[in-house]
Amino acid sequence: MAIVDNIKEIAVSEVVFREDLYPRLETSALTVQKYAEDLDVLPPIEVNQHNEIIDGWHRWTAHRKNGAEMIRAIVTETECDTQLLEFAITRNATHGLQLSQQDKRDIARKIYAGTPLSEQGKKKQSLARILSVSESLIYTWLAHIDKDNKEKREAEIVQMYLSCHTQEQIAEAVGMSQRGIGVILEKIPNLEFVLNLGDFSNIADDAARQEAITQRNKEYAYHAAEFTPPLYNIWRQQEKSEASVHFGNTEPRWLDNLLYLYTDPFDIVVDPFAGGGSTIDVCKKRFRRYFVSDRKPIVEREKEIRKHDITEGLPKLPAWKPVKLVYLDPPYWKQAEGQYSNDATDLANMPIEEFNKTLAGLIKAFADRIKASHTDDPCNAYIALVMQPTQWRAPGRQVVDHVADMLNAVDLPLDMRYSAPYSTQQYTAQMVEWAKENKRCLVLTREIIVWRVEQ
Repeated sequence: MAIVDNIKEIAVSEVVFREDLYPRLETSALTVQKYAEDLDVLPPIEVNQHNEIIDGWHRWTAHRKNGAEMIRAIVTETECDTQLLEFAITRNATHGLQLSQQDKRDIARKIYAGTPLSEQGKKKQSLARILSVSESLIYTWLAHIDKDNKEKREAEIVQMYLSCHTQEQIAEAVGMSQRGIGVILEKIPNLEFVLNLGDFSNIADDAARQEAITQRNKEYAYHAAEFTPPLYNIWRQQEKSEASVHFGNTEPRWLDNLLYLYTDPFDIVVDPFAGGGSTIDVCKKRFRRYFVSDRKPIVEREKEIRKHDITEGLPKLPAWKPVKLVYLDPPYWKQAEGQYSNDATDLANMPIEEFNKTLAGLIKAFADRIKASHTDDPCNAYIALVMQPTQWRAPGRQVVDHVADMLNAVDLPLDMRYSAPYSTQQYTAQMVEWAKENKRCLVLTREIIVWRVEQ
């Protein structure tokens, strides 16, 4: 490869023509034939650092037609496909076959679709200039993309709002001003605004589609879809619900019941023991906001679960006043020993006295923080604790009743005790034989204790 005056010779076979990018959709065989008559008088083609053609398809094709091995080329570096396209359009405007109106429309849409939202206003002006069309025509061509982008951006804002991101964080993520985000956030508590969370693409009419989505959202938000309201405080369940696999993972149906009983749409649910993230899934389905964290988030959900060790202090929520439910499904002491870590500060690895003190202190801290956010209005929030007595892994296999310990340690009014018994399938044949030989019963009980947080 020889380089002279910023022009290099490259192999014709190394030139790359991007059919998905190149602006000219129609080519001229006559032009190729004319160029092939005398290759030496042709100006160099223009390529980027990857040898992708920016300008000169007919010249390159003429070289291929004549079986030439080398071709002269000017190299212009491009940062992305969008920039390559813009360069190609600019070159096309000064020489060669001109783009048709259809070509210009398709190219405008392709470039605009790859432009960051924060830069799309200026991009419309530059497209009008380089394509030599009016701005009003550009706006007409791009109207559908703008509508899709608006819906996509608003759906992203809704999801970030549900996951308790701050207005500043949302603005930075979607490339909008905080003022613009504030305007949208004011609309979110109205379910009529929360769209595009289901697949209604089979409904062609926009009004009918929007009505169907809104109705579907209301049904899920108010537990009118895929839900049987609990009537009693015994929640029997033979099989686990489908959820991401994680040791000690929360049963989604219990949380769904609690959301129904203790929260309304857009209330905040706090879960500092997120595990496999089932709280996220249930809250999204029921349109509850959620702040979930874990001392060691699972890798596959590390973008959704905040990393926070609750034993080091309460999480920093953007607002505590909307918190209506704190859902605690902590490690069940010895039952989870060594399952999450070998750290002495891990609840599962603590001595029982420290475990009880830490867990009770955590419940009290949540209650105090929620109360502090309601200095001028009545407080109406709840703290739910899921616990099972420890037996098999307890010293001497003597039952350690964690629920009784917490009821004695926590000075909050009790709202309800729910029983969520296991099936017998959790015990092995060896465990059953031990129970028979020692005339002992195996624990199948598991309870959900709910305290009221009042002023």
